[in-house]
Amino acid sequence: MLTLSNLAPPKGSRKPRKRVGRGESSGLGKTSGRGHKGQKARSGGGTPPGFEGGQMPLQRQLPKRGFTNVFKRRWAVVNLGSFAELEAGSVVDSAAIRALGLSRGPELPVRLLAKGEITKPLTFRVQYASAAAVKKVTEAGGKVEQAPLKAARPAAASGAA
Repeated sequence: MLTLSNLAPPKGSRKPRKRVGRGESSGLGKTSGRGHKGQKARSGGGTPPGFEGGQMPLQRQLPKRGFTNVFKRRWAVVNLGSFAELEAGSVVDSAAIRALGLSRGPELPVRLLAKGEITKPLTFRVQYASAAAVKKVTEAGGKVEQAPLKAARPAAASGAA
């Protein structure tokens, strides 16, 4: 009967660890299986990733294009048509948008756009809403409250001191 006390891997499935540098008689003494001299015999030796034997590596042959703007503001973009299943009088804020699964990842400022139709009066609390979206919401009897955006980075101090 197989129990935790007598578990063992099948015979021949596990090889003993190679113990290098433990004397000549072990078969892996002296140079420890690395041969004599050369790049691969040295400590830390070997080629870096992407090395192509001295040929110009592919990542250096290809041109570099563009840059990444680290100050770019990211938005959770939602369209009016996504809120058709909500009941009249509901308040739609960033927490409700996350609960509906319309925004994933980190907490992002919400950008409301006018794609789709809205028939019920809803209250939107978002950081940005397009003029067309505001018009559609007010025509349906709802309202849009725009919260101010948090500053992406602190304003630079004036140089006059």
